[in-house]
Amino acid sequence: MDLKNLGFDSWFEGHAETMSRPGFDIARVTAVDRDACLVRNEHGEVPAELVGRFRFSVQDTADLPCVGDWVLVQYYNEGDAALVHDVFPRKTFLRRKSAGKTVDYQMIAANIDIAFIVQSCHYDFNLRRLDRYLVMARDGTIEPVVLLTKTDLVTPEELVQIVESVRNTGIDAKILTLSSTTGDGIDDFKRMLAAGRTYCLLGSSGVGKTTLINRLIGRDTFDTKAVSGTGEGTHSTSRRQLIILEQGSLLIDTPGMRELGILGASGAVDESFAQIGDLSASCRYADCTHVREPGCAVLSAVESGDLDRKHYESYLKLKKESEYNEMSYLDKRRKDKAFGRFVKTALKQMKK
Repeated sequence: MDLKNLGFDSWFEGHAETMSRPGFDIARVTAVDRDACLVRNEHGEVPAELVGRFRFSVQDTADLPCVGDWVLVQYYNEGDAALVHDVFPRKTFLRRKSAGKTVDYQMIAANIDIAFIVQSCHYDFNLRRLDRYLVMARDGTIEPVVLLTKTDLVTPEELVQIVESVRNTGIDAKILTLSSTTGDGIDDFKRMLAAGRTYCLLGSSGVGKTTLINRLIGRDTFDTKAVSGTGEGTHSTSRRQLIILEQGSLLIDTPGMRELGILGASGAVDESFAQIGDLSASCRYADCTHVREPGCAVLSAVESGDLDRKHYESYLKLKKESEYNEMSYLDKRRKDKAFGRFVKTALKQMKK
């Protein structure tokens, strides 16, 4: 195995020309646990930790290594451990607003080619949550694919209705349907997985992500848990990790996420709601907000039924949330910088 098999393509090779240093190696992060992680290169996977200089020079936690990152490392202890000195620029990324009231970015994974947004055809199916996942993928310039699982729990007629409901809202992402229990659709899914390319499974707990991975591997390598009696999923994946499948493709599994806050992703919202973007070209005003302006083509489409009202309301909600959180984030950064300048000035005064 060489680095190309791990996804190190010409884009990263270009950056390696300026980042490489004598005595250092390139590796990929396969798992993260606070300041420690696992990294893999051509020779295998070893534990690694961040060097102090790098950890304290990072201005934002989002710049710390996450699963899928390429890093510059220095091996020691006869190659059984490594120190992380730097992170390569990210080609693509998955991020969300940090859970809770904190207004900051939380990195989920990086350098992904396709994100499979997994929803169960049974209890979990939710179009509004699907909207959020699509925005998350497109915010990081990742191609999204909708993956509907547990098709064995619905009738063929119900499955057709579910797919149509996705299309009727204007979502144009590719849709795959499968059942890990019966095997229906598994071969179609496998055909999408190319060697040396990186994929990610995104979705709530209990939608079948871990069961699907076990099916791809051919054995129960990862623990799964039954869905609760209320239909809510239960966690089985406890951390994000990159897995190398037998056919040579790379797959990142992620724990189910209950909070999917949107931050600074207005452009991705527009891209995910392309139908609204197309309609807005016919609005009377170029800066139309599509809320109450006269001559708004979007509002007219909602009133006539040409545009799904709930899809439109989801657009407004995500747009407002993203812009509000971005303003709060920028305000926080300004305060952090001001406090940093104050500390530096105070330290200089103390030395006099």
